[in-house]
Amino acid sequence: MTKPLKAKNTTVAFLGIGLMGLPMTNNLLLAGYQLQVWNRTRKKAEALAQDDQLKITDSVEEALEGADVIISMLENGAVVEHVLFHRQSYLASQEGTLFIDMSSISPETAIRHHDILTESGRYYLDAPVSGGTVGAAQATLSIMAGGDKNQFERAKPLFKKLGQPIHIGPVSTGQLTKLANQAIVGITIGAVSEALMLASKGGANLKAVRKALLGGFANSRILDLHGKRIIERDFLPGATSRVQLKDLTTVLSTSDQQNLNLPLTQLVCDQYQSLVDAGDEMLDHSALYLQLERLNSEQS
Repeated sequence: MTKPLKAKNTTVAFLGIGLMGLPMTNNLLLAGYQLQVWNRTRKKAEALAQDDQLKITDSVEEALEGADVIISMLENGAVVEHVLFHRQSYLASQEGTLFIDMSSISPETAIRHHDILTESGRYYLDAPVSGGTVGAAQATLSIMAGGDKNQFERAKPLFKKLGQPIHIGPVSTGQLTKLANQAIVGITIGAVSEALMLASKGGANLKAVRKALLGGFANSRILDLHGKRIIERDFLPGATSRVQLKDLTTVLSTSDQQNLNLPLTQLVCDQYQSLVDAGDEMLDHSALYLQLERLNSEQS
């Protein structure tokens, strides 16, 4: 194993300064890492704290040059493919560089990217995260890593500046774990939405309902955070409905490959599709409640 990726001896190339990437890069800067960042829209990267540790680049290749580790936090596998592999931009990095994809992509895409990078003398971890923008800002993300255990140990000092890392298993198992997470999140948001609508229709005080449920067996982080969002009708995105739909669609395509039938995931995915089709794709994924309102309005 090469030297651990500690701040004093590590230059990080970070690709993707969006809702998650912005607070994550800020935490790496606070930890003392040297950063070379790229974002398709340069203006978003300019929102980062400007200091001698930070270099904003105009191309992916410039960001990769001389970096010890490359982190991608991009919207989906197709974007990762385009940014790093379509024009073979990854070859701008030096051999021995560790690529960490913290985007949410399909397991099969993770395996393909791993194979390409390994054949070219580079290393790869798939390490998607859960915790949303709050977890990214507070450096409390759950980091689910798949790939070589030695490379995971190499990356652990960096990971710990972003959250709590767990090595899941071989390459792609990080992405499988993230899919499991997203299935639970999507289905639970649906359950919370239906429960609150049921209580509301009967005239209950929703703030009191949420408080009572938080003290019982139905308690969950989603009831706590997203239940509050629903009651306050605050649907500014922590994680967008579009991304939730993308992840649930990936869950279903992966389950098809494994000859699994996941009926609850399918039902919730269909409702997110309707939400997105109605133009609410950039609202928070707790806005599934709005789709439930529309559904009941149509039936009344």
